[in-house]
Amino acid sequence: MALSNESEVTRGDVLLTGASGLVGSALGPYLAENGYGIRVLTRDRAAAGGKAVFWDPADDEIDAAGLEGLAGVVHLAGENIASGKWTRAKKERIRESRVRGTGLLARTIAGLERKPAVLVSASGVNYYGDRGEASVAEDEPAGEGFLAGVCRDWEAATEPAHAAGVRVVCLRTGPVLSPDGGMLKKMLPPFRAGAGGRVGSGRQYLSWIALEDLVGVIRFCLEVESVRGPVNAVAPNPVTNATFTRVLARVLSRPAVIPVPAIGLRLVFGEMADEMLLSGIRAVPGKLNDAGYRFLYPDLEAALRRVLER
Repeated sequence: MALSNESEVTRGDVLLTGASGLVGSALGPYLAENGYGIRVLTRDRAAAGGKAVFWDPADDEIDAAGLEGLAGVVHLAGENIASGKWTRAKKERIRESRVRGTGLLARTIAGLERKPAVLVSASGVNYYGDRGEASVAEDEPAGEGFLAGVCRDWEAATEPAHAAGVRVVCLRTGPVLSPDGGMLKKMLPPFRAGAGGRVGSGRQYLSWIALEDLVGVIRFCLEVESVRGPVNAVAPNPVTNATFTRVLARVLSRPAVIPVPAIGLRLVFGEMADEMLLSGIRAVPGKLNDAGYRFLYPDLEAALRRVLER
C-alpha cells in the first residue's frame, strides 16, 4: 500500500464502529499496529468507559464527549444484508441500521468542539444497481432497486459532518474476500466438495476486494487528504461470476460444473437473489487509482490463493 506526503491524520485515536464484524475485526489490530489508538462504540452501558463509547442508534443516544478529540472515525456498523430472506422487517432493519446510525454519528460529529479530521463511512457498490457489462466509476448516478436506495440514503446521512467541515469518504465496497465471512465463506463448502458452479448466466460482474486490501484502503482514506466523497473500494480487475467460479475451483483443485439456476435462487431468496446474486456491477477504483493507492492483490487468482493460504 502506498501512502502520500499529504497525510492529514496524525496517529491519534480513531473511533471504529462495527469493530466485531469481518472488516472491523481485521481493521482494529491493523490500525493499532500502525500507531493508532482505537475507540469503539458499544450498546452495552456497563461496558462503556475508557476506550468504549456508549451509543444506542434506535433511541438516538450517543456519548458525544467520548468522541471529542478523535483523529478520525471509521463507521462500518450495519445489519448483515445476506443473512436470511428479505422480509419487510429485515429490509427495514437493513435500512435503519445504516441510515439512522450514520445520521446520529454525523450529527454528533458536527456538534463537537474538537471534530475529527475525517469520517470514513461504509457504503456499497450496490449504489449503482445492475449495470450489466458497463464500467462504473464514482461519478455515476445511483441505480434502481432496494440496495441502491439504501446506499443513496446511507451516504446522504453523512451530510451533517460534511457541512461542518469534516472530510467525508463513503466507501462503496464490493464483496470482501475472506474465508472467515461474507460471500467466500459461503462458497467454500460446496466448492471444496466439488459441487460448485456459476450462478445464473454467470455473465454478471463481481467487483471484489481482498480483505487485506480493504483495510489498507481504509487507512489510505484516513491519511490522504485528497481522497473524499464516494470511493469505489474494489480491486481494479472485476470479473464475471463464471470467471470467479472457474478461478476459485482452480485454486481449490476442484471441478466447478454444477450451475445454480436463477429460478431456484429466486424461489429460495426472493428479491435478494436478483439484487445480490444475479445482477452485475463492474465498478472500477477510479479515485484510488488517481490518488496512488497500490493494490496488494489486483488480480483474483493471487488474491484467492493468499486468503485461502491463511
